[in-house]
Amino acid sequence: MKIIVVGAAGDIGKAVCEELGRCHDLVRVGRSRGDIRVDISDRASIDEMYARVGPVDAVVSTAGDVHFGPLEDHTDETFMLGLGQKVMGQINLVLAGFNSVGPGGSFTLTSGVLDRDPIRMGAGAATANGALGGFVVGAAIEMPRQQRINVVSPGLLEVSVPRYGKWFPGHDPVSSERVGRAYAKSVEGAITGQVIIVE
Repeated sequence: MKIIVVGAAGDIGKAVCEELGRCHDLVRVGRSRGDIRVDISDRASIDEMYARVGPVDAVVSTAGDVHFGPLEDHTDETFMLGLGQKVMGQINLVLAGFNSVGPGGSFTLTSGVLDRDPIRMGAGAATANGALGGFVVGAAIEMPRQQRINVVSPGLLEVSVPRYGKWFPGHDPVSSERVGRAYAKSVEGAITGQVIIVE
């Protein structure tokens, strides 16, 4: 299969590329690195990416920023960062990609653990993650041409512990290998409308 991986240079993106790159032709996409550059907060940038890549069998997104900070310091703008980047950025990858992904192809998005296992300063991320889960469940019953859609919701990756571990007290980190297999389940399998939890 020919697969676009958005956010390929990040910790989750690397796990995806390691797993799917064994058997598939990957187009690695990122905001600042990759075969192609894309800003998922800009629909025109997404449209340009699809035009350059051409027809594909699947799209995987591991991209999207959110704001971390105390709840009392949040504003409309800080919440909108996650809703605009992580949520609408990934939703627009789907909406713009219907004609680029072939019949029976798939979209796999990325949420995360914080809407089911919260941490201090993580309300913005929890909000974005919950919204993505709701979108996938609702969108699955309307996907055109037998296309499928799922979202992977991983816990904190082991490789991310040196940078983020202090924010996740008591959380059991997950291996990159297990996370990569969750994306393979979505892309290579038959499920749709699922939140695939890795914890």
